[in-house]
Amino acid sequence: MKTKKQSGVWMDHSNAHIMSLNGHQIASTRIESGFTHKDKEFALSKNENLMHNKEQHEQAGYYQKISKALKEQDEILLFGPTEAKNELANLLKANQHFSKSKITIKSSDKLSENEQHAFVKKHYNVE
Repeated sequence: MKTKKQSGVWMDHSNAHIMSLNGHQIASTRIESGFTHKDKEFALSKNENLMHNKEQHEQAGYYQKISKALKEQDEILLFGPTEAKNELANLLKANQHFSKSKITIKSSDKLSENEQHAFVKKHYNVE
């Protein structure tokens, strides 16, 4: 029987912590959004429309990086305090590469790295 590839992603709009299960071990990767608060202030000082375009472009790139990291996964848990998890879930579900992946969405507060690992292990029933 083939072992399922399972990952959990704690995320908000500025960074994502991808945790891939390998038996009882977790391999972690961090991905950060390129759109910083400093970028937002600069773009707002120029033009609000420019700021929104730049933000959308950076968010799309951010979600693309996360999608690439999750491409081979059979099960994906998206969790975090913002709507970013729902936005990413919609993009993944629209992408044919993820048509066979089971995608689960759960809300959570801001969590420490250890709490995130525990959340993922509990979800996948790993002791």
